[in-house]
Amino acid sequence: MLAAMPDSAPSPLSAGGTSPRDGGDACPGTLRLHRADDGALARVRIPGGVLSADRADALLAVAGRFGDGELHLTSRGNVQLRGLDAECGGGPAELLGAAGLLPSAAHERARNIVASPLAGLDGSPPVGGWLSELDSLVCGSAAAAALSGRFLFALDSGRGDVDALGADMTLIAEGGDCLLRVGAADEVFRLPSADGPRAALLAAELFLRAARDSGAWRVKDLPDDVRTALVRAVGATAGPVVHRPRPRTAKAPAPGPVTAPDSSTPATTTVTAISVGVPLGRLVPAQWRLLTETARRYGNELRLTPWRGIVIPGPFGPPGPSTQSAQSTQPAQSGQSGRAAEALDALAAAGLITGPDSPWTGVGACIGHPGCAKSLSDVRAEAGAAVGPVGRLPVYWSGCERRCGHPHGEWIDVVVTPEGHRISHVRGEHRDPGTVVRNDPAALASAVSGARA
Repeated sequence: MLAAMPDSAPSPLSAGGTSPRDGGDACPGTLRLHRADDGALARVRIPGGVLSADRADALLAVAGRFGDGELHLTSRGNVQLRGLDAECGGGPAELLGAAGLLPSAAHERARNIVASPLAGLDGSPPVGGWLSELDSLVCGSAAAAALSGRFLFALDSGRGDVDALGADMTLIAEGGDCLLRVGAADEVFRLPSADGPRAALLAAELFLRAARDSGAWRVKDLPDDVRTALVRAVGATAGPVVHRPRPRTAKAPAPGPVTAPDSSTPATTTVTAISVGVPLGRLVPAQWRLLTETARRYGNELRLTPWRGIVIPGPFGPPGPSTQSAQSTQPAQSGQSGRAAEALDALAAAGLITGPDSPWTGVGACIGHPGCAKSLSDVRAEAGAAVGPVGRLPVYWSGCERRCGHPHGEWIDVVVTPEGHRISHVRGEHRDPGTVVRNDPAALASAVSGARA
């Protein structure tokens, strides 16, 4: 039964033995489930967060048949299914495999790729070609199967959004070239855009060799001298060095319509997509169905973002005054088609975040109690009770010091401790000492609101 499961248990479908590194890498997948207090948990990797409507249907079917029916978005644009029965065996993996969501059993936890969710939609270049090629290369590399479930690739369209997430290997679009960043290094390597995905994979394979002695899971975990040697080794096969400090703030797509210059009439704009936020990253079946149906009606694609939101590409037609995009500097044009507004109205009625004035904007939380045994409190309920005016800074509530799924950049950290809720201001790697609020919901809500202002 569930109580007898190890914290990260291999599914009966898992092919082959475990790698020497598996003993310490408890990151769940679809073939290796994680024991939680609300049942087993499966994490489905969605490279780049990109899903077709049919694959979205498959995820919902698995959640309903084997789990609690809900879908939870992660900080890497993946999907977690919770409440799975310990006796579900290989059923979820079989259905996901049939839908094309599990192309390689050996690599299912290595397919950690985030991508700029507005790439190709807001005037920035598309990265879909990179995404398809890199995913294929990872799945075709025997060495890459040993990458930890924590290792992360990022594909940035030049906006700096996912470059700020601190991935292990980041490709950044720049004109006809791309820049390759290893870890958080300020020096990047310039190379032709077409060579980017293979260069990122080769760099990841060099990391695995560099990590043999230390057992590091990520570039940042390597000893300083080993990390320096890794960057030098990557540079020996990559292009010239360019100084490009990593952005410190990861900016999520603003909820609402996304616009870009019309390709046929550059002086005007068109609504290329709509963007919504998901309160606490949790989607009930009716919300997921509505998102999927909306995607099927327009571009047949959903893009799950690392900020627990969803972008649905269109086209939706020309914007009107009420659909001026928060992502665009272009002026809105008259002649609103109404399609974007209609879709956003329906999604708002379903409880999703469709504008910047939602009290849920910027609010996040781990799963908390009762889903997680390590959590000291039901932080999701506490976050909901404390929502108020939209704050300048995002806030993330954690039930314990592990802070699973926390954001990057600048944010307000609320963590439950035995002494109470500690509230601190985080700026990159720096964290203020913080203040503690003890057992007073009203004082807690006021303190969080003040910290976010």
